[in-house]
Amino acid sequence: MSQVLHQYGVNLIAIVILSRGKCGLSKCISLYLLAMVVTDQLVIITEVILFRISYEFYPGSLLSITPVCSVLAVLTRASRDSSVWLTITFSFDRFVAICCQNQQAKYCTKNTASVVIATTCILLSLKSIVWYFIYEPQEIIDNVPWFCNVKPSYFTEPGWVAFDWFDTILTPMFPFVLILLLNALTVRHILVASRVREGLKGQIKGEKHNDPEVESRRKSVILLFAISGSFILLWLTYVAEFLYYNIAETTLLNYNQSLNIFLRVGSMLQNLSSCTNTFIYGVTQNKFREQFKSIMKHPIILIMKLVYNKKS
Repeated sequence: MSQVLHQYGVNLIAIVILSRGKCGLSKCISLYLLAMVVTDQLVIITEVILFRISYEFYPGSLLSITPVCSVLAVLTRASRDSSVWLTITFSFDRFVAICCQNQQAKYCTKNTASVVIATTCILLSLKSIVWYFIYEPQEIIDNVPWFCNVKPSYFTEPGWVAFDWFDTILTPMFPFVLILLLNALTVRHILVASRVREGLKGQIKGEKHNDPEVESRRKSVILLFAISGSFILLWLTYVAEFLYYNIAETTLLNYNQSLNIFLRVGSMLQNLSSCTNTFIYGVTQNKFREQFKSIMKHPIILIMKLVYNKKS
């Protein structure tokens, strides 16, 4: 519980830092990163704090009423899917900025980023409403439905099976393919462009020059690859479990202990992906670390001033 609250606080600080816009990043990048942290925070609130913790420690709370936990499932899916697809939109934005510089001025703007973020979140939220109808009460006490069990028809009816495939292909299998494709094209473009610039500057003969353009691209690519690479690694177990589930044509009820552990590990890593972006910002962005240190020092400075004023 303390680790969850710690990560909640760290993400909250990241939201404050990015909203101030003092990290030396463009407004477009800052907006994408801010949206990603906000959706990550929503995943922690809905999936970890409200769902996981309440289910484990407070199983008889109001959150266990069937309509409430069904709504919570919708919010969890919407925030999770938005977090994943905002990673895609950020990757595509960086792809355009690096590989399609003639379109950069039109696409890589704050207004375009706002439209893309809003459209992505709205569409995924509308898709997630379907999850409200997947659950049924486990038991009814005094005419009140309690707990959320997945309907047996979800695993057998063609419509629900098709939705399950669509939902998992949409998040995260298709994002896997898109991220790998965008990163591969970005790397290819950077390698070609770097060779051309090195040839023009005479670096082929061993001379060394400081190239601000190359340095800027390097920092942008490090941030891009760190975020997208983290996403792929942490979602890989979940995707493997889904493929096994469908290829073996089994159900969750038939899982043995090893498969249940594998399923839980995949779920844990999936939730962990909502906690890594802040760490990545801190590792790759010097100004973000400076802003983080400044915010952390601020309460201490205020306390010291109060103590000094009382003594004087």
